[in-house]
Amino acid sequence: MDVDFLPRNVTELAEETLTDTPITVISGARQVGKSTLMHQLIRNRDAKVVNLDDLADRSAAAADPDGFAAQYPQGLLAIDEIQRVPELMTSIKASVDRDRRPGRFIVTGSADLLSLRGAQESLAGRAETIPLEGFSQDELIGRTADFASFAWSLLSANVPSDHTDITRREYLELAIAPAFPEARNRSGRSRDRWLSSYTERLLTKDSTDITGIQYPDRLETLLNVIAARNSSEFVAARISREIDVPSRSIPAYLQALRSVFLIRVIPGWSNNIANRAVSTPKISLTDTGLAAHLAGIDVDGLETAVSSPLTGGLVEGFVVGELAKQRAWSARSIRMFHYRDDHSREVDIILEDRRRDIVGIEVKASSSPRIGDFKGLEYLRERLGERFVAGIVLHTGQRSLPFGDRLWALPISTLWEH
Repeated sequence: MDVDFLPRNVTELAEETLTDTPITVISGARQVGKSTLMHQLIRNRDAKVVNLDDLADRSAAAADPDGFAAQYPQGLLAIDEIQRVPELMTSIKASVDRDRRPGRFIVTGSADLLSLRGAQESLAGRAETIPLEGFSQDELIGRTADFASFAWSLLSANVPSDHTDITRREYLELAIAPAFPEARNRSGRSRDRWLSSYTERLLTKDSTDITGIQYPDRLETLLNVIAARNSSEFVAARISREIDVPSRSIPAYLQALRSVFLIRVIPGWSNNIANRAVSTPKISLTDTGLAAHLAGIDVDGLETAVSSPLTGGLVEGFVVGELAKQRAWSARSIRMFHYRDDHSREVDIILEDRRRDIVGIEVKASSSPRIGDFKGLEYLRERLGERFVAGIVLHTGQRSLPFGDRLWALPISTLWEH
């Protein structure tokens, strides 16, 4: 399937920023479609495009950043891969301060602009960032899903009666399929080669250029460990012993991986409901297809070991990824956490809105939800009272079932069907 030009669900938000904000930043990993989206946005506008991956453009920007930023005052200047010349951000800020018209710049960045070495300007108050990841499942089927809004509506809606034909094996296939447009157009060994080359480029070139980390082999080792334990709690002291890196160096290595959007960190949630909630974050790869590739696992291996931590971690990471992607266009503003306490009560995902109401989500790689799957959700329901909106077990089965007061078991496909 050629997915290069599928519509992206963040497009409407990006169009809005061009009408009310001087600088629109499209931020995300390499090869997720930032340049394609940028070209779609400028298609009917008076615009000029420059690409800082091009040596001539990069040299010109580095030699005269002020002049480079001012080169197209009559229209929109679109700058691809701005992280290549971070000092250009200061010149863009100065240009915008002289002329605050909306829609003056679109910039794309394959790195977290706030973590760039040499960047002295955050563009705060002048820019709005549009996060872009690989394709979401609803984008692939031509829909715009909003699971968070759906989950909050469960209080007043009828019990879902959905039935899906997706099998457990098909869910596992979805979880190990990379979301990068180019990778989705490949299969077999060709896809594996692409993913290996992609990872090598990010670890040996991009992350070291951005953060100054000088040991890409250690970054690779750390990334492989995270892939093998996808969506597990990250205990720095334990990991440092395993990969033979001083524990004081682990935060810098994690930041290097975060800076190029290779990993996703989900913080622990307590909100004062328990005295001993665990604050250790969960870490997963942003793309579970890449995680499966690095872990050396295929769908047959996952289906055989459906109850293993690797299978569960990949399925959980897949769900987290879908929720994270939808946050960019959801009508409900939410933050995402996980919960565990020292009594082993845990909930895989906590969604919290601005009122501090929560939806709890458990993710199961099995197809037969059981009452025991709701243990952590029941605990939160009792402690939070009315602030507990819904508890949901997402599973690889085919039926939607009620499991008591504000508790439901729903197929994972509910994520992109609502």
